[in-house]
Amino acid sequence: MQKKTKLLAMLAGGLLLAGGLLLLFRGQPQAENTPPPAAPPEVGVVTLAPQRVALESELPGRTSAYLIAEVRPQVGGIIKKRLFVEGSDVHAGQALYQIDPATYQAALNSAQAALAKSEANLLAARLKSDRYKDLVAINAVSQQNYDDAYSALQQAQADVAAGKAAVELARINLDYTRVTSPIAGRIGRSSVTPGALVTANQAASLATVQQLNPIYVDVTQSSSELLRLKRALASGQLKSAGKDKAKVKLLLEDGTPYGLEGVLQFSEVTVDQGTGAITLRAVFPNPRQDLLPGMYVRATLETGVDEHALLVPQQGVTRNNKGEATVLVLDAEDHVQLRVVGVDRAVGDQWLVKSGLQPGERVIVEGLQKVRPGAPAKAVAWTPPAAGGDKR
Repeated sequence: MQKKTKLLAMLAGGLLLAGGLLLLFRGQPQAENTPPPAAPPEVGVVTLAPQRVALESELPGRTSAYLIAEVRPQVGGIIKKRLFVEGSDVHAGQALYQIDPATYQAALNSAQAALAKSEANLLAARLKSDRYKDLVAINAVSQQNYDDAYSALQQAQADVAAGKAAVELARINLDYTRVTSPIAGRIGRSSVTPGALVTANQAASLATVQQLNPIYVDVTQSSSELLRLKRALASGQLKSAGKDKAKVKLLLEDGTPYGLEGVLQFSEVTVDQGTGAITLRAVFPNPRQDLLPGMYVRATLETGVDEHALLVPQQGVTRNNKGEATVLVLDAEDHVQLRVVGVDRAVGDQWLVKSGLQPGERVIVEGLQKVRPGAPAKAVAWTPPAAGGDKR
């Protein structure tokens, strides 16, 4: 009986202790179970610094031959021979066609014979004039006879001069039976074959020769863009690249870059009324004749230099519902601010910012989805993927 009483007392004491512990646990403040506040999210930022940037414009254009000569006959006749291979390179003065020279050779022979006759008459007239000159001095002949002899001498001299001109003309026409290339270049297809009848200065050309090295590239630029560029240069916002530095690069039709640089030669002085564009002409070396007339290309030319350009990576610029460009900026207290900016153009994988940002400001370019305007954030220097890999 005593053992039972002792066991009941121990059980009652255990229950009282458990109840006390339960009351003690329930009386603890609930704040001790609340997790600590989350740290501000990390975002990759770039600190803006002014830098010197050469601004370029990419313009569409087409290639055209440096020199073009349409070969036409200068005398009429039958084509006897074609003396070139279509599509080959020819040099200046190279014979391309041979026109039947028979009639022109006969005309030359006739002119030479007429000249010889005139020269013989001139000799007789000169001797007679000299003889009458001595006789009129001693009154052996009349003055009238001497004047007639002297006049005949003058006429004979004129006949000789005319005969020489006729011989020269006949020789020129004979030479024109050999149709030659006026320039060096590549010749295209022939429009006539041996046996064809051609006429002097006909409208249809026999063939076309084009000089392809160097070669022209004609590109177009809008007049509004040209005016904006001139205003920027006049205000000092941009500096001119200089005439001797106006280098031009090309992208071919398939998007591959052309390996040689060209030089901007001139710009047109009038605006095309239909397109509102101005034509710019550049000259490119073309030693391997990779560029052919009529090819579509895109030319990149340096339009000016911005000495204090602010560049922001394109991934850090977004657009709002109004179409305005916006960026997220960290202020001095590491709080996020939404900023509307003005962007001018793309420079590689960056935007050239013209308004809304100042040197030294920190622009968020990575982790944009982690923050919102007004929220705190922890800045981490951002490294471009090309230089240091994709920073996560």
